[in-house]
Amino acid sequence: MRGVLVCLMMIMPVTASDQGWYPHEGGLLKYRVQIRFGQEPETMPEGWTFGRVSAVTVDSRGEVYVFHRGKRADPIVVFDAQGRYLRSWGRGLFGNAHGIRADREDNIWVTDNGDHQVMKFDRQGKLLLTLGVKGRPGAGPANFNRPTDIAFAPSGEFYVSDGYGNARVVKFSPEGRYLIEWGRHGTGPGEFNTPHSIAVDSRGRVYVSDRENNRIQVFDAEGKFLKMWTHLGATQGLFITPQDELWIITHRNNIENLTYDTLAGRIMRIDLETGRILGSMESPGHWIHVTPRNEIFIGSLTGNVFRFYPGWLERGLGPEEGLRPHN
Repeated sequence: MRGVLVCLMMIMPVTASDQGWYPHEGGLLKYRVQIRFGQEPETMPEGWTFGRVSAVTVDSRGEVYVFHRGKRADPIVVFDAQGRYLRSWGRGLFGNAHGIRADREDNIWVTDNGDHQVMKFDRQGKLLLTLGVKGRPGAGPANFNRPTDIAFAPSGEFYVSDGYGNARVVKFSPEGRYLIEWGRHGTGPGEFNTPHSIAVDSRGRVYVSDRENNRIQVFDAEGKFLKMWTHLGATQGLFITPQDELWIITHRNNIENLTYDTLAGRIMRIDLETGRILGSMESPGHWIHVTPRNEIFIGSLTGNVFRFYPGWLERGLGPEEGLRPHN
Protein backbone atom coordinates (compact mmCIF):
# COMPACT_ATOMS: atom_id res chain seq x y z
CA MET A 1 0.00 0.00 0.00
CA ARG A 2 2.82 2.44 0.86
CA GLY A 3 4.36 1.91 -2.60
CA VAL A 4 1.01 2.66 -4.26
CA LEU A 5 0.66 5.94 -2.31
CA VAL A 6 4.16 7.03 -3.25
CA CYS A 7 3.47 6.34 -6.92
CA LEU A 8 0.21 8.28 -6.80
CA MET A 9 1.95 11.26 -5.20
CA MET A 10 4.63 11.23 -7.88
CA ILE A 11 2.15 11.37 -10.78
CA MET A 12 -0.19 13.98 -9.26
CA PRO A 13 -0.02 17.25 -11.27
CA VAL A 14 1.54 20.33 -9.73
CA THR A 15 -1.14 22.95 -9.13
CA ALA A 16 -0.78 26.70 -9.29
CA SER A 17 -1.13 26.90 -5.52
CA ASP A 18 2.07 24.85 -5.15
CA GLN A 19 4.10 27.41 -7.12
CA GLY A 20 3.58 30.62 -5.18
CA TRP A 21 6.20 32.91 -3.66
CA TYR A 22 8.08 31.65 -0.64
CA PRO A 23 8.27 33.90 2.44
CA HIS A 24 11.38 35.87 3.32
CA GLU A 25 13.67 34.16 5.79
CA GLY A 26 13.09 35.67 9.22
CA GLY A 27 10.37 37.97 7.86
CA LEU A 28 10.50 40.82 5.36
CA LEU A 29 12.81 43.77 6.10
CA LYS A 30 10.67 46.78 5.22
CA TYR A 31 12.98 49.18 3.41
CA ARG A 32 12.75 51.41 0.37
CA VAL A 33 15.67 51.87 -1.99
CA GLN A 34 17.50 54.56 -3.92
CA ILE A 35 18.89 52.54 -6.82
CA ARG A 36 21.34 55.09 -8.32
CA PHE A 37 22.96 56.69 -5.31
CA GLY A 38 25.81 58.96 -6.44
CA GLN A 39 24.45 59.11 -9.99
CA GLU A 40 21.09 60.76 -9.25
CA PRO A 41 21.41 63.71 -8.83
CA GLU A 42 24.05 63.98 -11.57
CA THR A 43 26.77 65.91 -9.74
CA MET A 44 29.91 63.99 -10.71
CA PRO A 45 32.26 65.63 -13.24
CA GLU A 46 30.97 65.51 -16.80
CA GLY A 47 31.27 62.09 -18.42
CA TRP A 48 31.89 60.26 -15.14
CA THR A 49 30.01 57.04 -14.40
CA PHE A 50 30.73 54.07 -12.17
CA GLY A 51 32.19 50.87 -13.48
CA ARG A 52 31.54 47.74 -11.46
CA VAL A 53 31.09 48.93 -7.88
CA SER A 54 33.08 46.59 -5.69
CA ALA A 55 32.63 48.26 -2.29
CA VAL A 56 31.15 51.18 -0.37
CA THR A 57 31.72 52.59 3.12
CA VAL A 58 30.46 55.55 5.18
CA ASP A 59 32.52 57.59 7.65
CA SER A 60 31.38 59.17 10.92
CA ARG A 61 30.37 62.38 9.12
CA GLY A 62 28.01 60.50 6.83
CA GLU A 63 30.23 60.87 3.77
CA VAL A 64 29.99 57.91 1.38
CA TYR A 65 33.07 56.41 -0.30
CA VAL A 66 32.53 54.33 -3.45
CA PHE A 67 35.29 51.99 -4.72
CA HIS A 68 34.69 50.92 -8.32
CA ARG A 69 36.46 49.43 -11.36
CA GLY A 70 35.47 51.85 -14.11
CA LYS A 71 37.76 53.92 -16.34
CA ARG A 72 35.64 57.06 -16.63
CA ALA A 73 35.90 58.18 -13.00
CA ASP A 74 38.51 58.08 -10.26
CA PRO A 75 38.44 54.71 -8.44
CA ILE A 76 37.42 56.25 -5.10
CA VAL A 77 34.56 58.76 -5.33
CA VAL A 78 33.18 60.52 -2.25
CA PHE A 79 29.61 61.81 -1.84
CA ASP A 80 27.62 63.55 0.85
CA ALA A 81 24.69 61.79 2.49
CA GLN A 82 22.35 62.97 -0.29
CA GLY A 83 24.52 61.53 -3.04
CA ARG A 84 26.18 64.77 -4.20
CA TYR A 85 29.78 64.54 -5.42
CA LEU A 86 32.44 65.92 -3.05
CA ARG A 87 35.88 64.70 -4.14
CA SER A 88 37.76 61.71 -5.55
CA TRP A 89 41.20 60.15 -5.93
CA GLY A 90 43.22 57.10 -6.88
CA ARG A 91 43.47 57.12 -10.67
CA GLY A 92 46.26 54.76 -11.74
CA LEU A 93 46.90 53.63 -8.17
CA PHE A 94 45.08 50.27 -8.03
CA GLY A 95 45.24 47.01 -9.95
CA ASN A 96 41.68 45.89 -9.13
CA ALA A 97 39.34 47.54 -6.63
CA HIS A 98 37.92 45.15 -4.05
CA GLY A 99 37.25 46.29 -0.46
CA ILE A 100 36.90 49.62 1.34
CA ARG A 101 36.38 50.36 5.05
CA ALA A 102 36.41 53.47 7.25
CA ASP A 103 38.06 53.01 10.67
CA ARG A 104 37.12 54.77 13.92
CA GLU A 105 39.31 57.77 13.07
CA ASP A 106 37.77 58.06 9.60
CA ASN A 107 40.85 56.76 7.85
CA ILE A 108 39.92 54.97 4.64
CA TRP A 109 41.39 51.52 4.02
CA VAL A 110 41.23 49.59 0.75
CA THR A 111 42.14 46.11 -0.40
CA ASP A 112 43.51 45.91 -3.93
CA ASN A 113 43.31 42.31 -5.11
CA GLY A 114 44.93 43.12 -8.43
CA ASP A 115 48.21 44.49 -7.08
CA HIS A 116 48.14 42.46 -3.82
CA GLN A 117 48.12 45.45 -1.47
CA VAL A 118 46.29 47.01 1.46
CA MET A 119 46.36 50.82 1.69
CA LYS A 120 45.35 53.38 4.31
CA PHE A 121 44.36 56.94 3.33
CA ASP A 122 43.11 59.98 5.18
CA ARG A 123 39.70 61.42 4.25
CA GLN A 124 41.21 63.60 1.54
CA GLY A 125 43.08 60.77 -0.16
CA LYS A 126 46.57 61.20 1.29
CA LEU A 127 48.31 57.82 1.42
CA LEU A 128 49.31 56.99 5.01
CA LEU A 129 50.31 53.31 4.92
CA THR A 130 50.86 50.54 2.39
CA LEU A 131 51.06 46.83 3.20
CA GLY A 132 52.12 44.26 0.64
CA VAL A 133 54.44 44.61 -2.33
CA LYS A 134 52.86 46.00 -5.50
CA GLY A 135 52.50 43.33 -8.15
CA ARG A 136 54.31 40.66 -6.11
CA PRO A 137 51.97 38.01 -4.67
CA GLY A 138 53.22 35.90 -1.78
CA ALA A 139 52.30 34.09 1.42
CA GLY A 140 54.83 35.58 3.83
CA PRO A 141 54.49 38.32 6.47
CA ALA A 142 55.26 41.08 3.94
CA ASN A 143 53.07 39.90 1.05
CA PHE A 144 49.47 39.17 0.13
CA ASN A 145 47.97 37.19 -2.71
CA ARG A 146 44.78 38.96 -3.79
CA PRO A 147 43.53 40.25 -0.39
CA THR A 148 39.80 40.84 -0.06
CA ASP A 149 38.80 42.73 3.12
CA ILE A 150 39.91 44.34 6.38
CA ALA A 151 38.35 44.50 9.87
CA PHE A 152 39.26 46.46 12.99
CA ALA A 153 39.38 45.04 16.52
CA PRO A 154 38.33 47.07 19.60
CA SER A 155 42.02 47.09 20.61
CA GLY A 156 43.04 48.87 17.40
CA GLU A 157 44.60 45.77 15.89
CA PHE A 158 43.24 44.78 12.49
CA TYR A 159 42.75 41.70 10.36
CA VAL A 160 43.08 41.17 6.61
CA SER A 161 41.33 38.33 4.78
CA ASP A 162 43.91 37.26 2.21
CA GLY A 163 41.52 35.59 0.18
CA TYR A 164 41.62 34.77 -3.53
CA GLY A 165 45.18 33.55 -3.99
CA ASN A 166 45.92 32.67 -0.37
CA ALA A 167 43.41 31.23 2.11
CA ARG A 168 44.28 32.88 5.39
CA VAL A 169 43.53 35.65 7.88
CA VAL A 170 46.47 37.90 8.85
CA LYS A 171 46.48 39.95 12.07
CA PHE A 172 48.39 43.24 12.39
CA SER A 173 49.19 45.69 15.19
CA PRO A 174 47.57 49.15 15.04
CA GLU A 175 50.77 50.41 13.37
CA GLY A 176 50.68 47.71 10.70
CA ARG A 177 53.20 45.25 12.16
CA TYR A 178 52.60 41.59 11.31
CA LEU A 179 51.46 39.59 14.35
CA ILE A 180 49.95 36.20 13.48
CA GLU A 181 48.03 34.40 10.77
CA TRP A 182 45.83 31.34 10.41
CA GLY A 183 44.12 29.32 7.72
CA ARG A 184 44.92 27.23 4.66
CA HIS A 185 43.04 25.88 1.65
CA GLY A 186 40.46 23.26 2.59
CA THR A 187 37.00 22.53 3.94
CA GLY A 188 37.70 21.72 7.60
CA PRO A 189 37.32 24.08 10.58
CA GLY A 190 39.84 26.89 10.25
CA GLU A 191 40.38 26.17 6.55
CA PHE A 192 39.09 28.39 3.75
CA ASN A 193 38.06 28.49 0.14
CA THR A 194 37.97 32.23 -0.62
CA PRO A 195 37.78 34.12 2.68
CA HIS A 196 35.92 37.00 1.04
CA SER A 197 34.83 39.27 3.88
CA ILE A 198 35.76 39.75 7.54
CA ALA A 199 34.26 41.52 10.57
CA VAL A 200 34.96 41.81 14.31
CA ASP A 201 32.37 42.19 17.10
CA SER A 202 32.68 44.17 20.35
CA ARG A 203 34.09 41.11 22.14
CA GLY A 204 36.89 40.75 19.61
CA ARG A 205 35.50 37.66 17.88
CA VAL A 206 36.43 37.40 14.21
CA TYR A 207 33.80 36.46 11.59
CA VAL A 208 35.02 35.26 8.20
CA SER A 209 32.91 34.74 5.10
CA ASP A 210 34.28 31.45 3.74
CA ARG A 211 32.42 32.08 0.52
CA GLU A 212 33.16 29.12 -1.74
CA ASN A 213 32.59 26.75 1.21
CA ASN A 214 29.11 28.30 1.69
CA ARG A 215 29.66 29.17 5.34
CA ILE A 216 30.73 31.75 7.91
CA GLN A 217 33.41 30.77 10.43
CA VAL A 218 33.90 32.45 13.81
CA PHE A 219 37.21 32.65 15.70
CA ASP A 220 38.60 34.26 18.81
CA ALA A 221 41.10 37.11 18.52
CA GLU A 222 44.04 34.72 18.17
CA GLY A 223 42.48 32.52 15.51
CA LYS A 224 41.03 29.73 17.65
CA PHE A 225 38.02 28.21 15.88
CA LEU A 226 34.76 28.76 17.80
CA LYS A 227 31.88 27.82 15.50
CA MET A 228 30.56 27.95 11.96
CA TRP A 229 27.23 28.67 10.27
CA THR A 230 26.41 26.65 7.16
CA HIS A 231 22.81 27.81 6.56
CA LEU A 232 23.47 31.33 5.22
CA GLY A 233 24.76 30.48 1.75
CA ALA A 234 27.74 32.00 -0.06
CA THR A 235 28.17 35.24 1.85
CA GLN A 236 29.72 38.09 -0.12
CA GLY A 237 29.87 40.78 2.56
CA LEU A 238 29.72 41.07 6.35
CA PHE A 239 29.08 44.12 8.50
CA ILE A 240 28.77 44.32 12.30
CA THR A 241 27.42 47.54 13.79
CA PRO A 242 28.77 49.04 17.06
CA GLN A 243 25.64 47.54 18.68
CA ASP A 244 26.72 44.06 17.54
CA GLU A 245 24.07 43.73 14.84
CA LEU A 246 25.29 41.45 12.05
CA TRP A 247 24.23 42.20 8.48
CA ILE A 248 25.21 40.21 5.41
CA ILE A 249 24.76 40.27 1.66
CA THR A 250 24.59 36.66 0.56
CA HIS A 251 23.55 34.20 -2.14
CA ARG A 252 21.95 30.78 -1.97
CA ASN A 253 25.24 29.03 -2.78
CA ASN A 254 28.55 29.69 -4.49
CA ILE A 255 27.40 28.31 -7.86
CA GLU A 256 24.32 30.55 -7.98
CA ASN A 257 26.47 33.50 -6.92
CA LEU A 258 28.97 33.01 -9.73
CA THR A 259 26.42 32.01 -12.37
CA TYR A 260 24.23 35.07 -11.77
CA ASP A 261 27.27 37.33 -11.17
CA THR A 262 25.91 38.45 -7.74
CA LEU A 263 22.43 39.34 -9.09
CA ALA A 264 20.29 36.86 -7.12
CA GLY A 265 21.24 38.03 -3.64
CA ARG A 266 19.64 38.63 -0.26
CA ILE A 267 20.33 41.14 2.48
CA MET A 268 19.93 39.44 5.85
CA ARG A 269 20.03 40.57 9.45
CA ILE A 270 21.52 37.82 11.65
CA ASP A 271 21.47 37.19 15.40
CA LEU A 272 25.12 37.40 16.37
CA GLU A 273 25.03 34.64 18.99
CA THR A 274 22.91 31.98 17.30
CA GLY A 275 23.12 32.75 13.58
CA ARG A 276 19.32 32.93 13.39
CA ILE A 277 17.98 34.97 10.47
CA LEU A 278 16.01 37.95 11.83
CA GLY A 279 14.86 39.32 8.49
CA SER A 280 15.74 39.47 4.80
CA MET A 281 15.03 41.16 1.48
CA GLU A 282 16.23 40.90 -2.11
CA SER A 283 19.23 42.77 -3.45
CA PRO A 284 22.09 42.11 -5.82
CA GLY A 285 25.37 43.00 -4.23
CA HIS A 286 29.05 42.46 -3.50
CA TRP A 287 29.53 44.70 -0.41
CA ILE A 288 27.45 45.93 2.52
CA HIS A 289 27.68 48.83 4.99
CA VAL A 290 25.05 49.80 7.59
CA THR A 291 24.93 53.30 9.11
CA PRO A 292 23.79 54.47 12.57
CA ARG A 293 20.61 55.73 10.85
CA ASN A 294 19.81 52.15 9.78
CA GLU A 295 20.57 52.92 6.15
CA ILE A 296 22.01 50.00 4.22
CA PHE A 297 24.50 50.74 1.45
CA ILE A 298 25.19 48.01 -1.09
CA GLY A 299 28.05 48.05 -3.58
CA SER A 300 26.88 46.12 -6.63
CA LEU A 301 28.84 44.77 -9.56
CA THR A 302 25.92 45.95 -11.71
CA GLY A 303 27.58 49.39 -11.51
CA ASN A 304 25.30 50.71 -8.78
CA VAL A 305 25.31 51.84 -5.19
CA PHE A 306 21.97 50.98 -3.57
CA ARG A 307 20.90 53.01 -0.55
CA PHE A 308 18.17 51.20 1.41
CA TYR A 309 16.35 53.24 4.04
CA PRO A 310 13.54 52.29 6.44
CA GLY A 311 10.10 52.68 4.94
CA TRP A 312 7.43 50.82 3.04
CA LEU A 313 4.83 51.77 0.46
CA GLU A 314 1.27 51.27 1.66
CA ARG A 315 -0.21 51.57 -1.83
CA GLY A 316 0.90 51.58 -5.45
CA LEU A 317 2.09 54.79 -7.10
CA GLY A 318 -0.48 54.71 -9.92
CA PRO A 319 -0.23 57.57 -12.45
CA GLU A 320 2.68 59.15 -10.52
CA GLU A 321 4.97 56.18 -11.15
CA GLY A 322 8.06 56.99 -13.19
CA LEU A 323 7.77 60.77 -12.98
CA ARG A 324 10.66 61.05 -10.50
CA PRO A 325 12.69 58.78 -8.21
CA HIS A 326 10.71 58.13 -5.04
CA ASN A 327 13.72 58.90 -2.84
